[in-house]
Amino acid sequence: MRPPHLPLNRQRLIAPGPVEVEPQVLLELARPQPHHRSPEGIAALAEARAKLTALLGDPYDAVITTSSGTGAFEGALVSLTPEGAKVVNAQAGKFSERWGEMAQRLGYRTTLVAKPWGELLDPQEVADACRDAHTLLVTHSETSTGALHDLAAIAGAAKAQNPDLIVIADCITSYGVAELRPAEWGVDAVVSGSQKGTATPPGLGFVLFDPQVQERMVPATGRGFYLDLTRELRGQKAGNTPQTPAINLIVALSRALDRLLSVPREVLWAEKRRQADALVAAGEALGAPAWAARTSPAVAVLRPPAPLTGRQVAARLAEMGQRALPGQAPHEDTVFRVSTLGYADRYDALGIAGILEDAFASLGVPFTRGAAVSAAWRALGEG
Repeated sequence: MRPPHLPLNRQRLIAPGPVEVEPQVLLELARPQPHHRSPEGIAALAEARAKLTALLGDPYDAVITTSSGTGAFEGALVSLTPEGAKVVNAQAGKFSERWGEMAQRLGYRTTLVAKPWGELLDPQEVADACRDAHTLLVTHSETSTGALHDLAAIAGAAKAQNPDLIVIADCITSYGVAELRPAEWGVDAVVSGSQKGTATPPGLGFVLFDPQVQERMVPATGRGFYLDLTRELRGQKAGNTPQTPAINLIVALSRALDRLLSVPREVLWAEKRRQADALVAAGEALGAPAWAARTSPAVAVLRPPAPLTGRQVAARLAEMGQRALPGQAPHEDTVFRVSTLGYADRYDALGIAGILEDAFASLGVPFTRGAAVSAAWRALGEG
């Protein structure tokens, strides 16, 4: 009989957000309250914006919003797209579908280019829909399916059809994690959020604007006041914000970015890819292959062997003190999702592989003990 697990004081986050946060970053939140208009607050905002740009690697201007990534995306959309414009939304999962629903609710003439969940977007199909469009909304890393869409090919094909097209990319789980070269690829605005690859507590959204697209931003948009990023960008460039920002989180974000910037971006991207590949390899060794053909380094979305369901696996992991996620509705039973997206290294990937072995063994799945951990080691390059 297996011994019972000792009681845990908290659940460990192995889900694709919110993520584990470095202790030194959390300590920043315990400092005395700064004022956002003080020299300290103004400097913190400037430092965080500069570091966000440095992590992107292109000279885009960062706007930090006190919101989630969804709020930042809405701000980018209404600040770059005038009323009555045609918007194309490329979707193949829960989060990319959200942007189409957002555009429709905001009253834009919206065209949807959809693929079944788990499949990859077709760059030419997307491009054909963009011939007369003003804005394209596209997701790079689809967290609901684990697919990494070919953003370079999609943006390139769309801009070839329509050079005036504005491309807004949901990079909420790919920024700081997957290869991302927006200037080279033709992406005009990159959107992300604090609780993902930057490994900061939830509460901040980011939009990074290409310098040239700023000339086309909508002045005084009628579709947003708080999320008027034209005004917000102008203010943040001058060292202030039109409203009170979450200055404590901005200070913490700046500290978190130091760790990511301590190595070249290519090194960071390669290591996150190896960690995700280790999770996928562990799943395959347990009979739980990846759902997507082109997997994202942000999350491993795995299909459990029958008759297990995604909810059963996620529930068992929760009982073990590990917070993973089942699939997004309507695919809660199709898959489960695990990740090393935040403050994690290769040894966390190996640990998750061992945790999956424990969970699957307790759920009655037959396999050779050590198979998942061995597969993860091989994916990591065995040191």
